Amino acid sequence: MNTKTTLPISEARTKIFKIVNEIQKTGSYYTITEKGRPKAVIMSAEEFESWQETLEAQKMFPDLEKDIKQVHKDVKSGAYKNYPTLEEILKEEGFLVADKKRKYVSISSQTKRKKAVKKIK
Repeated sequence: MNTKTTLPISEARTKIFKIVNEIQKTGSYYTITEKGRPKAVIMSAEEFESWQETLEAQKMFPDLEKDIKQVHKDVKSGAYKNYPTLEEILKEEGFLVADKKRKYVSISSQTKRKKAVKKIK
């Protein structure tokens, strides 16, 4: 435990506003103790949500590190060609895939004007 961010619960009560401001820094947290033993951790809501997302991803992909190594191996050997394309995966998941025949993407007239001005200069 880091002694700078470990506080007894009684001290944390008196410094709660300072603690809340401090934990807004990414990766910053406080360990709150009772009778010298850790009882709780205070972290920003954003950091907490990030941890939750990480845990969800680990549950969804428990062998992610092994899977990544396998993909690298497949890319080197050429076996990646058997993998489905992004379009195939999206269709399988029920997403609509845009028509590939379009050769351009519409951009706003303001962006077009800026590009035209740059070409003239």
